[in-house]
Amino acid sequence: MKVLFFGITSLIALIVPLAALAQRSAAEYFEEGNTKAGTGDFSGAVQAYTTVISMSPEHAPSYFNRGLAKANLKDHRGAVADYDRAIELNPREPIYYQSRGVSKSFQEDYRSAIEDYSKAVELNPEDPKGYYNRGVSYAKLKNHRSALADLDKALSLNPDELAALYARGNCKQDLQEYAGSLADFTRVIELSPKRTGAYAGRGLAKIELGDYQGAAADFTRAIELTPNESEYYSNRGFAKNKTEDFQGAILDFDKTIQINPDNYNAYYGRGFAKGKLNDARGAVTDLTKAIEIKNTYVGDPDKITYSGKINREILDGLRDQVQQHIKIDNLTNERAEAYYIRGINKSKMGDTKAAIQDLTTAVELNPTYSTAYFSRAMIRSASGDQMGAVLDFSSSIKLRSDFPEAYYLRGILKNSLGQINDGCLDLSKAGELGYTQAYKVISSYCN
Repeated sequence: MKVLFFGITSLIALIVPLAALAQRSAAEYFEEGNTKAGTGDFSGAVQAYTTVISMSPEHAPSYFNRGLAKANLKDHRGAVADYDRAIELNPREPIYYQSRGVSKSFQEDYRSAIEDYSKAVELNPEDPKGYYNRGVSYAKLKNHRSALADLDKALSLNPDELAALYARGNCKQDLQEYAGSLADFTRVIELSPKRTGAYAGRGLAKIELGDYQGAAADFTRAIELTPNESEYYSNRGFAKNKTEDFQGAILDFDKTIQINPDNYNAYYGRGFAKGKLNDARGAVTDLTKAIEIKNTYVGDPDKITYSGKINREILDGLRDQVQQHIKIDNLTNERAEAYYIRGINKSKMGDTKAAIQDLTTAVELNPTYSTAYFSRAMIRSASGDQMGAVLDFSSSIKLRSDFPEAYYLRGILKNSLGQINDGCLDLSKAGELGYTQAYKVISSYCN
């Protein structure tokens, strides 16, 4: 399992002389807060710093240290409020921005966190933590190129920083730079031989690079370190299938299913292995499970739950505003174009079933017919088959990557089905491609 994580800024008690504080008792309370924070008594530390603040409301380090204590108590909203005040009083301290960014990141407010990390980098460009944290936030937003640039910078300042190496390994995998990913995870393992995730990450890189035996060995080591992680068995089973060790693969998938009975990938892999061992009946049973478990793309479209911010009524309204640009194309020998236009007209007549049949014939005759997939998706969505519509919009996008209306409609459909993040990313892509209506929807349903 790939994990990108933030380096939690350790609670650093800024032992600032309180000569400016007239009362000795304020200094004593400040020291008490530092001591309690150092021993893990963060609640006590909060109380001590609160007392200092009541005596000297302009003392920025007390707000900052109280924010750190709150962050360690997982009160990140309260921490941000304290960091805000510390920054008001002293806007030139980079660690204040760094720490506020961390608390915002824990609240998944990555865009705002990036602004804070950028300010920290501006004030202290030699601190690798700012680049690391900003890189991880970019990765969370799937801006992997910016993430990679920041992680490269962090590692140029501190070449053997484990967290940055691990994060960069994951980032490179997302960018399909598997050789670089393998090198990063290998370095993590050299520095920290018991880092389970590094073996798992390297194993995935080896699978993509075709080194299936090496991948199996890495997942074996990951299993030795963390024996109850189902994905490690599943991935090792996949590698064994690739090396035609079908019996070994079945054992791994058995273990995966024992730990996680809903792992449909394991049923798929085990079904494949059983088929190779001529157990056709067992293969069919497993592959049926692989198709059915947690698959929102099968079942009765009428039973779909619109669990996102866009309900069925809003969805229908947004979809029906999109204009289809129906153009005449030269008629090929297969006559796919005629089926397409006939399907559009049958839809206008209200004959949905016949319209879908014609459009299906069109894409069967011409599998690269992007607009036919798009039109079938529109009809399926109008009839309530949102899952089928998502698949058709995806096919349309795969054939034509610059199709803004397809991204837009897939985005609102995914949002309505509860896939908020994916839906909003599609809407963002539609806006990027020039479909400005997407930004109105983003403003209303993605924030």
